[in-house]
Amino acid sequence: MSAQQMHPGQHPVDDALVRRLVAGRFPRWAGLPVERFPSGGTVNAMYRLGDGMVVRLPLVEGGVGDVALEREWLPRLAPRLPVAVPEVLGAGEPAEAYPWPWSVYRWLPGENPEAGALSEPVLLAEDLAGFVAAMRSVTVPGAPRAHRGGPLAALDEATRTAIGELRGIPEEGIDGDAVTAVWEDALAAPDRDAAPVWLHADLMPGNLLVDGGRLTAVIDFGCTGAGDPACDLFPAWNLLPADARKVFREALDVDDATWRRGRGRALSQAVLALPYYRGTNPAMARNARHVIRAVLEEG
Repeated sequence: MSAQQMHPGQHPVDDALVRRLVAGRFPRWAGLPVERFPSGGTVNAMYRLGDGMVVRLPLVEGGVGDVALEREWLPRLAPRLPVAVPEVLGAGEPAEAYPWPWSVYRWLPGENPEAGALSEPVLLAEDLAGFVAAMRSVTVPGAPRAHRGGPLAALDEATRTAIGELRGIPEEGIDGDAVTAVWEDALAAPDRDAAPVWLHADLMPGNLLVDGGRLTAVIDFGCTGAGDPACDLFPAWNLLPADARKVFREALDVDDATWRRGRGRALSQAVLALPYYRGTNPAMARNARHVIRAVLEEG
């Protein structure tokens, strides 16, 4: 794969393709400026369409299900959440040799927060806890299973394999024994025996928008569904400093077992991402390193 291509089977997309797709499906928007929007996303490309919209296209077949999921569930979830979420304005279909469905959304202003550069970390922690609590309180029936919502043990083989890969990359300086100890502690935490709850299930910094340090929107609901509430604790380690992490935990009243599972889930995601994206997605790799450091520093 090239430095620009993150996945095998990735479909090429560019400005010209997006213009043709938009013109063919939505003639009323033909002629609006189209510009690639830089994003750390891994399975979708984003293009600004005029001033008020964005086109989102899967890069790989694995992202196709996300399109249908968002079209179905975002309108139902949006009224129940305390911040803005994507609004689908148009449903695109395969055309112009592009093989998958795609969508046009209303543009949401804001910028992605960056770990280590938050202007209001404690207030952001409170905002994030409010969003997570609102997701958990959703009672809309028929929730799909969240992408990361299953048992933690299901991640064990892949996580240990990734730790082994990182041991073989000495320049990363990862303490494989320390990482393994935290992972095994998470596996030893009791599973939750209550009913699954609604989750976003992918609360990475690239899926959060802030303004003035405060959370204004959450995007990319392609992993949403029901599962273990530990899955939505990711920001504790991928974004928040220690004092704000404590505020986040207290605001959600997270018990010890859930916290340990959440820490393990965040660590697993990071150790899987780092060897895979270190040469193709600098933002993902950088955040994965941050997560590993934060988890090991917490002990």
